[in-house]
Amino acid sequence: MPEEPGTADIPSDGPQDEPDTAGAVELPARKKRRLPRFRLTPREDSYFDLLAELAQHLVTGANLLAEMLGAPDRPTRKAVAKRLAAAEHDADDSTHQIMRKLNQTFVTPFDRDDIYALASALDDCMDYMEEVADMVVLYRVDVLPPRVADQVQVLQRAAELTADAMPRLRSMDSLSEYWVEVNRLENQADKAHRKLLAQLFDDVVDPVELMKLKEIVETLELAADAFEQVANIVETIALKES
Repeated sequence: MPEEPGTADIPSDGPQDEPDTAGAVELPARKKRRLPRFRLTPREDSYFDLLAELAQHLVTGANLLAEMLGAPDRPTRKAVAKRLAAAEHDADDSTHQIMRKLNQTFVTPFDRDDIYALASALDDCMDYMEEVADMVVLYRVDVLPPRVADQVQVLQRAAELTADAMPRLRSMDSLSEYWVEVNRLENQADKAHRKLLAQLFDDVVDPVELMKLKEIVETLELAADAFEQVANIVETIALKES
């Protein structure tokens, strides 16, 4: 049958399918939508700031302890002891901030247990120094052996080194010098401790006074040991991260 005029010019099914083809082309664009990506590394380094802040409280505490033990009378010592107690509370607050952050943060800059151990050891240093000040006030000690100053100087130096080392945990640079020096200071504190005990047993006649002074001296030694523990933890962290 002859074709009607103009029938051959009618487009075939292909052009009629173009809208469907265009729709198919848009599908990949919809597939480009992705869920939010989770970062596997921490965005901020507030742990380092908190540890540095906590260590700085130790410098304040050691200096206040030296000031207190060098005070001329009981009222002055009591006033300085109150300032040291306030510094110890500030250190506790910094420690609690670190612990709360550990409970709230999934990813930490280094091992979670090491952060906990480091914060706890730093807090121990402050606790022992504040305990010494408290005992001096409560025991009403008027005169301390001169060698006590040697122990306190060791604590002051260890606190300064520790405060200087905490910010360097970000890069782990030059930390070996820190823990080597703190270990040397602790050995120095051990010698001062032994000499001081010998002096106490030679010079102090009153057994009650001897017990008071011995407990103070022993607690100063515990403070030096606590600083060494901090250095040992830093060494462990640095070796793990190297």
